[in-house]
Amino acid sequence: MEHLHHLSLVTLILSFIGTPILAKSPYQSVLQHSRIRGRQHGPNVCAMQQIQGTSKKYFTNCKQWYHRKICGKPTIISYECCPGYEKVHGEKGCPAALPLVNIYKTLGMVGATTTQMYTDRAELKPEIEGPGSFTFFAPSNDAWSALPAEILDSLVSNVNIELLNALHYHMVNRRLSSEDLKHGTTFPSMYQDSSLHIHHYPNGIVTVNCARLVKTDQHATNGMVHVVDRVITAITNDIHSFLDTDDDLETLRTAVAAAGMTTMLESEGQYTLFAPTNEAFQKIPRATLNRILGDPVALKDLLNYHILKNIHCSEAIVAGTPMETLQGTVLEVGCDGMEMTLNGKAIISKKDQLGTNGVIHYINELLIPDSAKTVLELAQGSGATIATKLFTQAGLESHLSGSEAVTLLAPQNEAFKDGDSTLTSQTERLLRNHILKGQLSSKMLYHGQTLDTLGGLKLRVFVYRNNLCIENTCIAAHDKTGRFGNLFIMDKVLSPPMGTVMDVLKADSRFSTLVGAIQRAGLTELLNQKGTYTIFAPTNNAFRSLPSGEYNKLMGNPRQLSNMIRFHIGDEILVSGGISSQTWIKPLHGEKLELTVRNTTVFVNRVPLADADLMATNGVVHVVDSVVQPLPPKVLSDEANASMGQRAFRQAAAMRTSAQGVRNDELFQKVLRSQSSRKVLRPQ
Repeated sequence: MEHLHHLSLVTLILSFIGTPILAKSPYQSVLQHSRIRGRQHGPNVCAMQQIQGTSKKYFTNCKQWYHRKICGKPTIISYECCPGYEKVHGEKGCPAALPLVNIYKTLGMVGATTTQMYTDRAELKPEIEGPGSFTFFAPSNDAWSALPAEILDSLVSNVNIELLNALHYHMVNRRLSSEDLKHGTTFPSMYQDSSLHIHHYPNGIVTVNCARLVKTDQHATNGMVHVVDRVITAITNDIHSFLDTDDDLETLRTAVAAAGMTTMLESEGQYTLFAPTNEAFQKIPRATLNRILGDPVALKDLLNYHILKNIHCSEAIVAGTPMETLQGTVLEVGCDGMEMTLNGKAIISKKDQLGTNGVIHYINELLIPDSAKTVLELAQGSGATIATKLFTQAGLESHLSGSEAVTLLAPQNEAFKDGDSTLTSQTERLLRNHILKGQLSSKMLYHGQTLDTLGGLKLRVFVYRNNLCIENTCIAAHDKTGRFGNLFIMDKVLSPPMGTVMDVLKADSRFSTLVGAIQRAGLTELLNQKGTYTIFAPTNNAFRSLPSGEYNKLMGNPRQLSNMIRFHIGDEILVSGGISSQTWIKPLHGEKLELTVRNTTVFVNRVPLADADLMATNGVVHVVDSVVQPLPPKVLSDEANASMGQRAFRQAAAMRTSAQGVRNDELFQKVLRSQSSRKVLRPQ
């Protein structure tokens, strides 16, 4: 008997293992979450979220529930019967299943009473009361009310033809549940087998011809009813046919033909086209528009930037989402209340014009991708507007607006004190060295690389763990790739190297004492020769702050003076942008120099830098107002000392054999606590 019990248990386990586990559809997953949120109100209760000020309700997913927002707007929580259930007077929740009746009666039970009325007028009632297995995508009462009056009048005035055809287009001659409504599928309608296009999105929203299913899976004896939020119309044209027939898209039609993209928009596919109207093109400066229209590469990039790889109906958007375009970059497609947005702007004037191979949303503003812009246009749309004005005032616009391959190093606005944008002759010369020859990407740069500028200088590249720098300035944002040139946003105004380290020190009156000390120590040749040095240069004030006896002793001993100066010189180039929270650099004399950053101030061995990044051909000079001293040895904590002393004591006790050693234990402990013993016993 026991053997049979074990056998049946094993059989049961194997049967579970062998049974495939079907993954829930996105809609079912969201519905389940709404059930969980509503279960405290009774059986079969679902939590719903309604956008304030609208009639739009949604089953709630986890993100919406915690944010309490849809399309950026606050929501009102309500608790309603889940699909297929109804309330019973005096009982909690929705314990009763809706009566299973035919489709005609189900329309009334789910609140689609206007659709029910029109089935009477169109003499469709006998068909949806009779035998068969149908799916009816029934427009809600609000959907019928939203139809333009002239369209509704034309439908109901000729009920035997137009209204019946319209209702048949909302029907499929088979039962389809939400599980059957897979993303990207099509089903033949009961009107001339015209296709109904289904999209089932990851956020749980299901659409048919871009109409959202608002009440789903309402079972009937002869089929299934899904209530939708709009009246849907037959689709016969592809996307390009819209362009051909709408005069408001004439400029776009011309641009598509010039770019050779007509065939693509006529072929099978699943596209979303954000179609710029004639008005959108007219908003662009004529010179810019002519340049793009005359450049096939830029034009194709511009048009592909308006096309997504998949169909995205407006009703499926509940939050901002980055979506990939055919051009290869992304658009932020979102919504603000009832408005659909692109990159945060409500520029969509007409939504959900569905074609056989995609959907069109009309926009009243042209979207220009970086890849179709000149370097100057890239800079104008960035955080470097002050620098952009200076480049224009300096007469460098021709280098930044044509087909010349360049890379612009544009200092961010914060690099200019108080927003100062005064142009001087010195500034003009400097700006030419902010333009590099060739279209470069930051991914191409490597440590020690040299770059040629329009001003004739060579700039060095420094790669650090936390930053990528060109001379004293580091890249502050991702570079932008334009049509012929690239843009690097830099954190500072560039300071090109203007001589050796020794030249830099001699040219600055703050370092006259240091220059004399270098000469006295015999280090002039070192700081003039080719190399990679970082010198923390003490100012005259730094030397004056030394005790007079120490200063005189130092200056009178060339060897000691040389060691002190060499302790201030690192053996690599380290600009301030390459210094992270804790950085070490090896000096020419001594163990190490510790660099830290606190509240944007850089410290070397706890001495703050008074100035930084004076660039030289063989290194960089940082200014300190104190002579840098070696850091004191780190003192171990009392707890670490005690632990170390106990460990040493145990080791010594194991080796002691005489009783005298034990009797003198107190003396031994005193020795262990001494400074010399800590040095001896420090782990290696």
